[in-house]
Order: sequence, then C-alpha cells, then structure tokens
Amino acid sequence: MLNFDEQRFLRIQSGAIALQKRLETVIASCLSAGAENIFFLGTGGAAILMQPAAQLLQRRSRFPAFVDMPAELVVTGCAHLTEKSIVVMPSLSGTTKESVALLARLKEIGATVVTLVGHEETPLGKGGDHVFVNFAEDDTSCESFYLQSLFIALAILKQRGEIANHDGIIAELARMPELLLDVKRAYEPKAEAFATILAGSDYHIITGAGNVWPQAFYYGMCILEEMQWIRTRPVHASDFFHGTLELVEKGVSVVLFKGEDALRPLAERVENFAPNYTDKLTVLDTADFALPGISPEVRALVSPVLLATVLERISAHLEVMRNHPLTTRRYYKRVAY
Repeated sequence: MLNFDEQRFLRIQSGAIALQKRLETVIASCLSAGAENIFFLGTGGAAILMQPAAQLLQRRSRFPAFVDMPAELVVTGCAHLTEKSIVVMPSLSGTTKESVALLARLKEIGATVVTLVGHEETPLGKGGDHVFVNFAEDDTSCESFYLQSLFIALAILKQRGEIANHDGIIAELARMPELLLDVKRAYEPKAEAFATILAGSDYHIITGAGNVWPQAFYYGMCILEEMQWIRTRPVHASDFFHGTLELVEKGVSVVLFKGEDALRPLAERVENFAPNYTDKLTVLDTADFALPGISPEVRALVSPVLLATVLERISAHLEVMRNHPLTTRRYYKRVAY
C-alpha cells in the first residue's frame, strides 16, 4: 500500500482496543458515584469524532449525553455541566488550546474529566482525572478515537442495563484492527480512482446521515479543507434538501457517504436525487467492505470507522497526486490566532 506502515496501524488500533476494559471500569465507577450526565467536549476534528458515540447514547439511552464546544463553554458555562458530569476530552496532541482552557474551568466545577490523548506528557495528558493514552498520528487517529468513544458509550449502556449483548459486541470489536487492515488492502486498487475525483474539482458537496455524517463533516473540514485546501460544503443528508440541493447542477461534485445504521435511507434519498441533475455523484458505501464474522449490528456501529480507514487510503493517493503533503499548513499552528 502507498506510504503505509501496516504494523504501525495494527499497533495503534490494537492500543485503542486494549483500553476497553479500563474505560469500562472508569465509567462504571463514575455511574456508581452518582454521575448524572456525560459531555463530549473535544475541539476541531477530535470533537467531530466523538459524535457517533454521543448519538448512540442519545438514541439508545436515557442517560443524558451532550456535545458542546470548549471555546463556548469557557465563556458561557452550561447549566447541565456540574460536579456530577462525566466529561470526555479527546485531543491527539494533548495541547489543544481551547480544551486546555476549559480544563481549568472543569476543575473548578468538579466534573470528572476523562482525557483521551496521544501523548501523556501534555496538559491534557496530565490534567484529566482519568487519562487514556494511545499514541497515534493524523492518519491513524480517527479509528482510534472512534473506538475509544464507542467503548465509553457501550459501557454506559451496559451499566444501565440498556443493552443486552454488550460482551458479544466487545468481542467482535476486538477483531477490528486486523479486519480494518484487510479492508485497506482490498480497497487499495480503488483508492487512486477516488482520489482522482477529489483532485478533479475545486469544490465538493459532501454528505451523509446517521453515524457516518460526522465522518463526512470531518473529511470535508479536516482533510480536504485543512490538509488539501480544497473547498467543501459538508451538509447532513437531511439538510441537503433544505438549501444545498439548489447548488446541484451539471459539473458539481456530490460525494455521498453511506453507512449501515437505521439512517441509511436518508443517504439513499440523496443518491436517488443527485444523478438527475449532476454527472458527478460519487458514493462511498460501507456495505461494500467485507468484514467476515461481524454481525449487522456491529457493522452498523463501526460504519464511521470503516469510512475513516478507507478514506485514509484515498488521502494517501490524493496528497501524491496533487503534490500537496497532508502536513502542509499556511496558518494552523503557524501563526497567531
């Protein structure tokens, strides 16, 4: 595979899997101590990657789950954010400015802070009440964060008796590192063609629904915009028909991500509409990826993970094709802002 270290990938994703037991123990202790809600408070891309787990809780549990922005909470606070809150703060670097600023406020409030970081010797690596460290880099962090946050959501469901087959799901998820590597290998021959489509337009409408919508948002903002300087319009497949559809015409690129959860029909609605008005609809469907031995329930849960692992292969070809390394920045962490 182009510019890819298989063993490094396995090591990082296996590292995420290895955190499951301790994550479950920490969540169980928080609930036993009287926790009343959970906040997922990341910044930028890391925040987006928490959304499928938060959505799972919002759909399946009566335990309140909130997603908010640290930069806003530092200014306004939140009536629901109290000493009885669990706060999950992901940051690959462990130094994200807005998250570090909120950490001090959380200490004053008395919330229990769970940090998910790639580096321990950092403000967030040292500042959490419970710190989970799994080294990763940009090309391997999505799967790791998705899995860790999923383990947190599943632990809440288990402790509250809101899921019947928790242990079976965890057993299937433990197989994901090897299976994801197989998905990458199988998709590699197709990755360059998809990259060619992305390189062929300077503007893309990117859409999806359910638990893969965050991956559409993430890929548009954090990869194509930040890392490739390609303009995008990420829009939820439901909102697509309340504004964005008016921009669809011949020559306009529409990129659709399809997952396998209950919200798949919203993506299919876009898929049925767009070809009537543009000749540039491109679909990336998790149902096309083989996961031997994985149940439909778990396939639905890991749809964003599958997309992330395939999109990494596409991005690897895209940066070479455009002679624009994914690490190139003009402003991010290069100028004052």
